[in-house]
Amino acid sequence: MIKRGFAHLGVFFLFTLSLLPLPMLFFFARLLYYLLYYIIGYRKKVVRENLTNSFPEKSSNEIIVIEKEFFRFLADLIFEIIKMSTISEKETLKRVKFTGLELLEAHFKAGKSVLACTGHYGNWELGTLALGLNISAKTLVIYKPLSNEIFGLWFDKMRTRYGNIFIAMRQTLRGMATYKNEPTLLCFASDQAPVKHETKYFVDFLHQPTAALLGVEKIAKSTGRPIYYFKVTVVKRGYYHVEVLPMCLNPMEMDEYEITHLHFKFLENIINEHPQYWLWSHKRWKFKPE
Repeated sequence: MIKRGFAHLGVFFLFTLSLLPLPMLFFFARLLYYLLYYIIGYRKKVVRENLTNSFPEKSSNEIIVIEKEFFRFLADLIFEIIKMSTISEKETLKRVKFTGLELLEAHFKAGKSVLACTGHYGNWELGTLALGLNISAKTLVIYKPLSNEIFGLWFDKMRTRYGNIFIAMRQTLRGMATYKNEPTLLCFASDQAPVKHETKYFVDFLHQPTAALLGVEKIAKSTGRPIYYFKVTVVKRGYYHVEVLPMCLNPMEMDEYEITHLHFKFLENIINEHPQYWLWSHKRWKFKPE
C-alpha cells in the first residue's frame, strides 16, 4: 500500500512537472546531467564498457567525449518524455518532422498493412507519439510493459494520447488479429534484447555477438508485409527528423535471418554517424553465445 502511494505521488509530480515549457525543463535537464554523470555515476560503467567494445578503434579520450554527450542527451530525453504527458498536438508536430510517409500511405490506400522498424535512438517515444498524428492507418506499437503497474498505466496513457495502440510483446499475434481487416502500421523497436532462455540467434552488431529478437522477420515472412526503417535524426535540442526508408519490400523472397541482419545493419550505420543518441545505458550485451 505504501509503495503504491509513493508511485501515485511520483506520477502526480511528473504530471505537474510536464506543465512547464520544454525550454525550462531543459534547464533542469542540464542539472540532471551533472547529477547523473559526476555525482551519482548512473550506469557509467555500463556505458563506458558498451562504448569501448562497440568502438575498438577509438581512443579512451574519444570514448569519454561520446560518453559525456550521451549523458547530456539522456538527461534531455528524460525531460522530453516527461513533457509528453501534456505536450500539445501543435508542439508535437513542430518538434518531429517526417519524410517518406507517402510510401506508407500508398500501401494503406491499397488496403495493405506495413511493418516498421526502429531502434532506441533519438527520442523514439516522441517520434512514435507524433507518428499517430501523421498517418491515416492505425499505429500498433509492440512494447515491453513496465514492471511497476502505476507508472506503467501513466506511461501507457501518455503514449496513446494521439491514437496509437500499444500491444504487449507477448500479445503481438492477438493484437494483429484484432485489426486484421484494416490497414495498420505495426512498429517494432528491433534492438530490444530477448531474455536468455528465449534467445535463438545472434548477429554481429557493433563488433559484438548480439542476441536478436526474430519477431519482425517471422511476421514479415509469414504475412508478406513490407518493412520500412524509421531513421531518426536529432536536428537540434528537442527537434527531430524521421526519414521513412524502404528496408525490405518483398520479405518472402529473403533468406532465413537475412531480414534480422538487415535491420541491425541499418541501426548500426545510424549509430556510427552520431553514436551519442543511442541508449548506451541499456545492458544490451548481458550474455554471449555459449
